[in-house]
Amino acid sequence: MKNIRLLRDRFDLPLLLATSLLLGIGVLLVYAATRDWYASAGEDPEFYLKRQILNIIIGLLLAAGAISIDYRLLRAYTPILWGLSVLGLVAVLIPAFGDSINGARAWIALPGGLQIQPAEFAKIAIIVGMSMILAEKREGSQDPTSLDVLQSLAVAAIPLLLIIAQPDLGTTVIISAAVVTIIAASGAQSRWPLGLLSLSAVGAFAAIKIGVLDEYQLKRLQSFVDPTADPQSSGYQLRQARITIGSGGFFGKGLFNGPQTNGRFVPEQHTDFIFTVAGEELGFLGCIFILVLYSIVLWRALVIARRSNDIFGRLVCIGVMAWFGFQIFENIGMAVGLAPMTGVPLPFLSYGGSSMFATLIAVGLLLNVHSRR
Repeated sequence: MKNIRLLRDRFDLPLLLATSLLLGIGVLLVYAATRDWYASAGEDPEFYLKRQILNIIIGLLLAAGAISIDYRLLRAYTPILWGLSVLGLVAVLIPAFGDSINGARAWIALPGGLQIQPAEFAKIAIIVGMSMILAEKREGSQDPTSLDVLQSLAVAAIPLLLIIAQPDLGTTVIISAAVVTIIAASGAQSRWPLGLLSLSAVGAFAAIKIGVLDEYQLKRLQSFVDPTADPQSSGYQLRQARITIGSGGFFGKGLFNGPQTNGRFVPEQHTDFIFTVAGEELGFLGCIFILVLYSIVLWRALVIARRSNDIFGRLVCIGVMAWFGFQIFENIGMAVGLAPMTGVPLPFLSYGGSSMFATLIAVGLLLNVHSRR
C-alpha cells in the first residue's frame, strides 16, 4: 500500500493511463493509414510504424527530463528556452535552413532526412514564459497589473509574429487561445481577455479583406463554408474526410479493413487527418472512446492546476490544458466539418516527431507540477 501511495503521489495515474492508451491507439492508426500504401509501392509497410514508435520513445525520454527538474527552477531557464525557440522560428524563414511543406515554411531539415518544427516547441516556451511573468508579480497576492500583462503579451507576440510569417494559421490560433486563457486565469482584469478576443476577431477579418492570407489558406476557408469551392484540393480533402468517417458507422469496418483508408482517398491521413482512420475503422464507439481519453487528459490537467501550491505551476497547467483542448477541437472539428482546415496534428495520435516531442514534454510538465504540489 505504501508503494502504491508513493506512486500515486509521484505520478497522476489517470493522466498516465489515458496518455498511454492514446499513444497506443495512435501507433495502430498510423500503421493502418500507411501499411497498404507502402506495401503497394514495394516499400517497407512498417516504415511509419517504426518511425512513430521511435518518436514516442524519444518523446518519453524528453518527458522524463521534464519531470526530473523541479518546475519551479524553470523560471531561471525560461529566457534561454524562449530565446532558443525564437532562433528556431527565425531559422525556418531563412531559405538555407527552412523547408516549405504544403505552403508553409515551418520546418528545419536535419541530417538523415529528419525535420523539426520549431513552432511546436514555441508553444511550451510561450506558456512557461507568460506564466513566469504573471506569477512573479503575484507573490504578494496581488493581481497582475496592466504592465505585467503587457510584458507577458510581448513574450508571446514575437514568436507569434514569426509563426504568422511562415505562415502557419493553425498554430497561430492554438497559441492565441492559450495566451488568452492564461491571462484570464492569472487574475488580470477582465478587459484584457475580452479585449484580446475582440482584437483577434477584428484581425482575422482584416487579414481576409486586405489579402494577408495566402491563396491556399483562403481556399481552405472557402471550402469550409462551401465544400464545392475547391473541388480538386481542400474541398476534395474535406469531402473525403467526412465520407470516410461516416462510412465507419457505429462499430467501424475493423482495424486495417477500411476501404477508404486502404485506398488512400484522404490525403495526409496519417498526420492531419488521422481521426478519419479512427472514424472508418473503429466507428462511432471507437471515436467516443478516444474523446473520453482526451477528456480525462484535460480533466487531470485542470485538477493538477487546482492543487498546485503556487501560481506559476497553476498557470503552466492551465496553458497546457488550453493548448491541448483547442488543438484537439481544431483537428477533430476540421475532420468532421465543424472547423476550417488548418493543418494541425492531433495530439498523441498523429504521426510526427516535433508534435509528439512537444506534447509529451507538456505531459511531463503536468506530472512535474503534480509530484511537487
